Amino acid sequence: MSKEISLSQLEQYLSKAAWILKGPVDASDFKVYIFPLLFFKRISDVYDEEFRQALEESDGDEEFASLPEMHRFEVPEGCHWKDVRETTVNVGLAIEKALRSIEKANQDFLYGIFGDAQWSNKNKLSDKLLIDLIEHFSQYTIGNRNVNPDMLGQAYEYLIKHFADLTNKKAGEFYTPRSVVHLLGLILDPKEGESVYDPACGTGGMLLECVDHLKENKEDYRTLKLYGQEKNLTSSSIARMNMFLHGIEDFKIYRGDTLRSPAFFEADGLQTFDCVIANPPFSLKDWGAENWANDPYGRNIAGVPPRGNGDMAWVQHMVTSMNDTGRMTVVLPHGALFRKGAEGKIRKALLGEDLLEAVIGLGPNVFYGTQLAACVMVFKENKVAAKRGRVLFVDASDQIRVGRAQNYLEPENVKQIFEWFNAYVDVENYVKIATIDDIRENDYNLNIPLYVEKIIEDNLPSVEEAMSDLKNAWNESLRAEEKFKAILKGFIK
Repeated sequence: MSKEISLSQLEQYLSKAAWILKGPVDASDFKVYIFPLLFFKRISDVYDEEFRQALEESDGDEEFASLPEMHRFEVPEGCHWKDVRETTVNVGLAIEKALRSIEKANQDFLYGIFGDAQWSNKNKLSDKLLIDLIEHFSQYTIGNRNVNPDMLGQAYEYLIKHFADLTNKKAGEFYTPRSVVHLLGLILDPKEGESVYDPACGTGGMLLECVDHLKENKEDYRTLKLYGQEKNLTSSSIARMNMFLHGIEDFKIYRGDTLRSPAFFEADGLQTFDCVIANPPFSLKDWGAENWANDPYGRNIAGVPPRGNGDMAWVQHMVTSMNDTGRMTVVLPHGALFRKGAEGKIRKALLGEDLLEAVIGLGPNVFYGTQLAACVMVFKENKVAAKRGRVLFVDASDQIRVGRAQNYLEPENVKQIFEWFNAYVDVENYVKIATIDDIRENDYNLNIPLYVEKIIEDNLPSVEEAMSDLKNAWNESLRAEEKFKAILKGFIK
């Protein structure tokens, strides 16, 4: 089938693939198999398009059309989608061979991108199941002529969310709600030619939000330089596939433990960036505290976080990763704002450097897998003069749509929060600009209610009004009683 495919068709096509796996494969593992197959199919279909185009340009010269330079990615002989489709026995082994061979043939771009799924495990993936899956994916041609990268990227994001919905409890580290990502992108406001870094990039949603931000502003998104690191193998692989499927070329995403072994360096230390953005794992317990006191990367600029909580390690890593004009947005649990001890000392040191621009409190139960309310902290290496020595506090806890199992940050909520942030003025019940002196008086506690006081309008009458109302009510009751007695007297007669 070679006609164009609509977004809804594409979404149904991808979600149906997950249902084929249901039963033998746990829902939390769907992504391990579906994403690599989708990418494999896309590479094969685009290869065929490129082959046909080269064939036309060379008057049917197949040798010319097969040259590696004619193709974005090389597909070795016997490793095309159609080769796997023709296999009926040991299908998992055929898939494994094709994926590894494609990685090997494109090492500079695709090394390790298909992950480590055990395709040849017949207890989980029988030949029949894999044949059904391959046949399902074969329904459509998903080359560039049928599905442009923007649409494929949208469908891919849909699938990421779909899997997050299916595996709610495990989804927190895998998926940040799109609305939260959008808010962070608006605040960060990346520009043409800038570098963007996410040290806990998951499936790449934050980085792609920065791309979308430039697209919405009619700027050239291709000038962005994207960098990400992700500890989870599956997520880091999906992030790389996500970039390619969105048509993004200039990116570097590495797998690894950012706090223990950061991936990006310059001659004199850690690489720095214009924009730093992340939703790191909340209150990470085993984060590498043993190395932080003498951190070889120079990130302990404000102190050593608690051994059992890595929130402030992420903050310090991200602050250190900002360049001279850098800015950052990070999502954290509210506890990072007020916990005492080592974290209190770190907050004090960071505030002393005047790096914190804003603290925004979000509503509860917006994130997958946790009912906790989160906050957004905004840092800038060079704050504008009017904001120096000040921190903007925003209480956006009621900016949600309450749902049965989960709450949602709707577009109008995001718009309102961003307007408050951007306006930079006090708003009763919602926004307060505090000075560093105000924060010092609170012992560097950043808990939002300390600064944004809620004015409760009780609408109660004054004492005089209440006494007058009571007197009127008493007189009314006396008149009603006399009337009742008169009626009763007439009835008895």
